[in-house]
Amino acid sequence: MVPDERLRVTVVTATGLEYSQARKVLGDRVALVRAGIAMRRNGHFIEGTAISCGLAGGLRPDLPTGTILIPSRIGCEDGSFVACDETMTRNLRAAAARLRLRVDRSDLLTTAALVHGERRVAYASAGFGGVDMESGLLDAQRIACVRVVLDTPEREISPAWVNGVRAAVTPSAWRDLPFLMKNGPRCARTAAEVIAEALR
Repeated sequence: MVPDERLRVTVVTATGLEYSQARKVLGDRVALVRAGIAMRRNGHFIEGTAISCGLAGGLRPDLPTGTILIPSRIGCEDGSFVACDETMTRNLRAAAARLRLRVDRSDLLTTAALVHGERRVAYASAGFGGVDMESGLLDAQRIACVRVVLDTPEREISPAWVNGVRAAVTPSAWRDLPFLMKNGPRCARTAAEVIAEALR
């Protein structure tokens, strides 16, 4: 009997923080990949379903830190869109509801850099709820996405945080540390908890 390919799930994270939180929550139940920011570490094709798991930037003022983003499609900067797997997306949304988490279903945008200021306003006006740097780059048979809002229009973070070394030598970025240390692990863990609940 050939196993249902939809049951093959790989959770894809970008940063070490997202990976470590996903590993704590999911254990060895699913394959887990740390692909790097903008998929720089691992952009290989994934069989079955790949779930993008981690943090995102919120684009609208009504999406505070901690809001769960589970889109039906992911936009790219060239104007194209990637459709998310309907079944897995529905399961993820149901899981978030069981956990009593606030979910936004707006499109997610994948960009090559952190989004700030007026660009947030422009992308929000185009219908996007959040932005990341990886989900639209996933190469898999089917994809789904669970991202949790970290930074917001009211609480932006330095672009230097795209690179840890750069942030370490950028004094202006240090002001973000208390916010990131308080909210980063919590938000990353929440994304993994939604996936864990959906896969029960």
